[in-house]
Amino acid sequence: MWDKIQETVKYIKDKTHFAPEYGVILGSGLGSFTDDIEIEHTLPYTEIPNFPVSTVEGHQGALVFGKIGTKNVVAMQGRFHFYEGYDMKEVTFPVRVMKYLGVDKLIVSNASGGVNPNYKVGSIVILKDQINMMPEHPLRGKNDERLGPRFVNMSEPFSKNMIVKAKEIAKNSEIEVHDGIYLGLQGPTFETLAEYGMVKRLGADCVGMSTVPEVIVARHMELETFGISVITDIGDAANIETITHAEVLEAAKGAEPHVRELIRELILRY
Repeated sequence: MWDKIQETVKYIKDKTHFAPEYGVILGSGLGSFTDDIEIEHTLPYTEIPNFPVSTVEGHQGALVFGKIGTKNVVAMQGRFHFYEGYDMKEVTFPVRVMKYLGVDKLIVSNASGGVNPNYKVGSIVILKDQINMMPEHPLRGKNDERLGPRFVNMSEPFSKNMIVKAKEIAKNSEIEVHDGIYLGLQGPTFETLAEYGMVKRLGADCVGMSTVPEVIVARHMELETFGISVITDIGDAANIETITHAEVLEAAKGAEPHVRELIRELILRY
């Protein structure tokens, strides 16, 4: 793992001569955030040694390097999911690479199904905690102390300081945001009504198929992390029959301008 990370980092540094401080992982339907970046380099995943390639519609498959104001940013246009057949080390490999490119703050976004009755389709949720229900753990196996400790303190998966700043930005911009706990399941099936009920009873507000492993690995390497989710479907009897991936992308698109503004302003001001 260590050698692969270093090989990939060297390739990217040689290609870009760019040192990002912010990393952004763009979820389903949120890929156009890169329009806010003054782009200096774009590297398709297919050209990067040791990188998996995203197979999901709505995930474009490139690392984008550039500036937002004076801040150097690298954005992942398209992420990797466990359900695509990758193991968790592959899913989280880009987070490892970001760290060694210079990133110390990570923003993760996703589309999720809501079980909180205060949510509606298009609601924007600032993640305050997460529940890991994935069948494999990204830190399983022999630990490499160069990457982080064997046992990781997960008491603050999402940075409280970044949450405070994001809420302040939302208030000033009159963007409605909610708090929420995100639960990660393997996918790729959307949840059954009974599973949505389980998610709610376990104490989560929304559920999806990503984010959790990336956040665990980010915290393993002490990256300060912020998570934001767009509610693209509601997990109740009235709505469950209609959900498709196309509708998820459409719902994410509706909330995208506000999500973009929040992420952009957070990078500029934090």
